[in-house]
Amino acid sequence: MRPTGKMHLGHLAGALGNWVELQSKYDCFYFVADWHALTSEYSNTEGLTDYAVDNVTDWIAVGLDPERSTLFVQSLVPEHAELYLLLSMIVPTPWLERVPSYKEQIAQLAEKDLSTLGFLGYPLLQGADIVMYQAHYVPVGEDQVPHLELTREVVRRFHSFYDEVFVEPQPLLTYFPRLPGLDNRKMSKSYNNAIDLSDDAETVRKKVKRMYTDPKRVRADIPGTVEGNPVFMYHDAFNRDTAEVEDLKARYRAGKVGDVEVKETLARALNAALDPIRERRLELTAKPERIREILLDGSSRAREEAKLTIAKVREAVRLKY
Repeated sequence: MRPTGKMHLGHLAGALGNWVELQSKYDCFYFVADWHALTSEYSNTEGLTDYAVDNVTDWIAVGLDPERSTLFVQSLVPEHAELYLLLSMIVPTPWLERVPSYKEQIAQLAEKDLSTLGFLGYPLLQGADIVMYQAHYVPVGEDQVPHLELTREVVRRFHSFYDEVFVEPQPLLTYFPRLPGLDNRKMSKSYNNAIDLSDDAETVRKKVKRMYTDPKRVRADIPGTVEGNPVFMYHDAFNRDTAEVEDLKARYRAGKVGDVEVKETLARALNAALDPIRERRLELTAKPERIREILLDGSSRAREEAKLTIAKVREAVRLKY
């Protein structure tokens, strides 16, 4: 994850919950993608390292275990940059330009100058991140499969020129719930429309209170729309009482429950889900140096793996002196 802001419920539903489950089945590597953050935030680097520590605090608070998984910082493993450079020598520029999110991001972030080599090459840097650890599987949503396919193509191209070094990674397709922001726009720190994992109970209640619902429903006795309604999307993602959720949906469709009750119920469910995370986070923030120690240790372990891969790459490219 890129350390560009605080972790929020979108991260929990879309990735972190899945990461926690995967570590019981696989040897997992999870890293702070600080170089990736620079591809679009190169003019605003203040706070990157603080966000990195804060983000990893949340990772551990939700259940990632540094004893079972390798947690590290991308820039503390310089072999990533070397592998990225070596792979860039063989990858045609059009391969990078055709990545679907390339033009999409340029359009969506029109206020930023993304006409940089770093931004064009970020999918290749992602590829280097993956193959560095001989990853067999990469957890992705369907919209991210083209990124992984580029990595697979790069592996095949490398092997066509040199010896076979890398595992060709396969997608581990997972369902990532796309939670909208509180205002029904894309969840973004710039919109201030997210519920952060570090928010206290009262802040969560206040944020839920101002959530967007069905705009056509001006009174509680008017039948409302559940599908696409952010409040119910959050209920589906975080309210473990499915009977309660189905009851609310039925009454909402029939015009027999007001938005106030639906939101109050959601706030309780969210706080119930966040309470254990808050408790663990409190323990972790009491010893801030512990997170840094975990990242330094994880980065050291990751680098040992990376060195093995780079040695094989250098030998394959015949750069061994």
